[in-house]
Amino acid sequence: MAAEQAPSVAGRGLHPAFAALRVRLGLVLALFGLAALCWWWMVGQMQGMDEGPWTSLGAFGWFLGVWVVMMAAMMFPSVAPTVALYARLTKTRLPLAPAAFTAGYLLTWTAAGVAAWTIALGASRSAGDVLAWGNAGRWLAGATVIIAAIYELTPLKDVCLGKCRSPLGFLLGSWRDGLLGGLRMGAKNGAWCVGCCWALMASLFALGVMSITWMAFVAGLIAIEKTLPWRRTATYATAALLLVLGVLILAAPHAIPWLTAPGDQPMQMMTPAPGPQQTGEMGGM
Repeated sequence: MAAEQAPSVAGRGLHPAFAALRVRLGLVLALFGLAALCWWWMVGQMQGMDEGPWTSLGAFGWFLGVWVVMMAAMMFPSVAPTVALYARLTKTRLPLAPAAFTAGYLLTWTAAGVAAWTIALGASRSAGDVLAWGNAGRWLAGATVIIAAIYELTPLKDVCLGKCRSPLGFLLGSWRDGLLGGLRMGAKNGAWCVGCCWALMASLFALGVMSITWMAFVAGLIAIEKTLPWRRTATYATAALLLVLGVLILAAPHAIPWLTAPGDQPMQMMTPAPGPQQTGEMGGM
């Protein structure tokens, strides 16, 4: 029945989700509160850590912890309408189902973070100084942002964004009962979100993944695309903005106000954190 209803409601867009926001206001406020708490934690943790494009990701455990908190801070506000609608559909049966849905969503983004760290480690070990800012790093950063701009206008982006902007159609077309079903639905919703936002997140790495300013910038673009009614305007404006940023990185990086340009000194691209011996030496200085 749900699968048959999904096509007929898919065109309703965000209206059912916005209606659910009023009904499930407490849940929405909790999600926004958690996001605010994560932002507060990130601001404290990232002081002085922004090294600009291709900032070091550190050791795996440390990065993964920071990444999960970062995703909660950046994504919870934009996914709140979907969670609220899901909570409204399940409120008389499984009160904990929204938590399972949210956990599944965050689990998918955690897997994306593991993939990003693995790629970064492989690139650092194989390319070394070739990817330093003074060598190819600047060109790679500019190209990454330009590719993100192009992706904004592709059919795949359009399909993934459509899923994110039609919560009711997604929920009815992917319905699974029980807490495990909620976890699976959240993970699937997260997968559509990764498909929609992976290029924007790649741009964050290219601009400075440990920069609160660029985190807020990318999170704002994601929220605008997912929640504002002017879908085409939002995607075309995002593409134009990314294109300008990419060109400026290539032509005049110092003209970008919040970009930390590493300068001409060699900098390893996303190198692992110092080992115990190095840490001990630094502590003794």
